[in-house]
Amino acid sequence: MAVFFPGSFDPFTAGHYDIVCRALKLFDHVVVGIGTNVLKKSFFTEAERLHIIEQAVGDLRRVSVVVYHGLTVDYCAEHDIHCIIRGVRSLCDYEYETLTAQVNRQLQNGIETVFLPSLPEHTYINSTVVRDILTHGGDASAFLPKKVTLPIKIS
Repeated sequence: MAVFFPGSFDPFTAGHYDIVCRALKLFDHVVVGIGTNVLKKSFFTEAERLHIIEQAVGDLRRVSVVVYHGLTVDYCAEHDIHCIIRGVRSLCDYEYETLTAQVNRQLQNGIETVFLPSLPEHTYINSTVVRDILTHGGDASAFLPKKVTLPIKIS
């Protein structure tokens, strides 16, 4: 069975990579879906995010990376995927993800969401922190998968 791991991944972090690796122990295939959040202005382009994730997961069999537009549940329905996986770092994440899972289930009956708690060493890592470090010219490599090199971007 395949699982869908959606996100804006702007950029893909060590925490995201860990969720993919752990999801592979539970599912036959992981589809990492780069979505568009209309409420966020992207730091990296879709093409850059795709490249970053492909660098990170390139040696992992049973992982594919896609760019999609529209509702996550619509992508899942179109591709016969019945499960979404989400990483949660905190109670705030859990509350938000639970609400999102309930909405998704209402929109697409039969879609399930599985939560994986972040490992302690990843709980403080998020894309916003990485973008802030990069914006100020810092080295964010400690927060990224080992195989990833980011295009230098300072806005």
